Amino acid sequence: MVFEPPKRLVRALGETAPDGDDWLEKLPEAAQQAVALRELTVERVQVPGGRSSLVVLVRTADGTPAVLKLAPGRARPEAERAALTHWGGRGAVQLLEPWRTEGVLLLERLHPDVSVRSLPEAKALLEAAGTLRRLWVEPPAGFPFETVAERTGRQAEAMRARAQADPEVAPLVGLALAARAELVAAPPEHRLLHGTFRQSKVLAGERMPWLAVGPDPVVGECAFDLARLVRDRVEDLIAQPSGAATTRRRIKRLAESLDVDQDRLRGWTLFRAVESGVRAGRVGRPRDAELLLEFAGWL
Repeated sequence: MVFEPPKRLVRALGETAPDGDDWLEKLPEAAQQAVALRELTVERVQVPGGRSSLVVLVRTADGTPAVLKLAPGRARPEAERAALTHWGGRGAVQLLEPWRTEGVLLLERLHPDVSVRSLPEAKALLEAAGTLRRLWVEPPAGFPFETVAERTGRQAEAMRARAQADPEVAPLVGLALAARAELVAAPPEHRLLHGTFRQSKVLAGERMPWLAVGPDPVVGECAFDLARLVRDRVEDLIAQPSGAATTRRRIKRLAESLDVDQDRLRGWTLFRAVESGVRAGRVGRPRDAELLLEFAGWL
């Protein structure tokens, strides 16, 4: 089988780093080797798939449905492996193999085309939040993960540079950076977080109704993780005349349901929305940038 990367993956890697083409060029051979080593039977490449990895639906030698995932180093697949190992299937997809092949994960097969986003909005938020709660555990000793302060520190530098080049975004960037500075000064907890959690990262499973996939794990406070969920379906929020009020109610409801400080959740929601909007503008996605920055303006 020819392992042709989906267009979405090719486009996303082109946005994020100059070495994307090098990894993509080596990908077909790497996928063939990974399949042969594990004696897998390939069903199909998942399309449209993710923005940072090739996802292949396979069966193991004994016929067990599985997922083979290949990702470049900058997507931090080894951190993902460490987090999934630590969670041990509690709230997240399980690893199916004990050994390590750099950049390659063999995972439990979920239902790749059925995410929490398929549910009505209120039910989707409830199920997603319940899944997220199970992931918030103490990190392992000597953990190999970034902290929230480290990750957002790198992001803050890129935001400052963008604000200097584009004065229109400077006011929102200033607010977001001020919020971050206050939040990282006194984090209330130290938990292992999913890092990129949203409704589309929660898939239907067999051993549990819903399980999280695709973490970019980080260690810090729970409000940081929950902040990305606040803006889920942002295009629908923006289209609503009451979008700003709906967002405020969502922050309140999520904060109360997961016992997270509402002001800290609002602050991290602001920072993460502005960071994503600035990054979208930088890589040539002006429509996404416009939506995210308008959303951030409500906060």
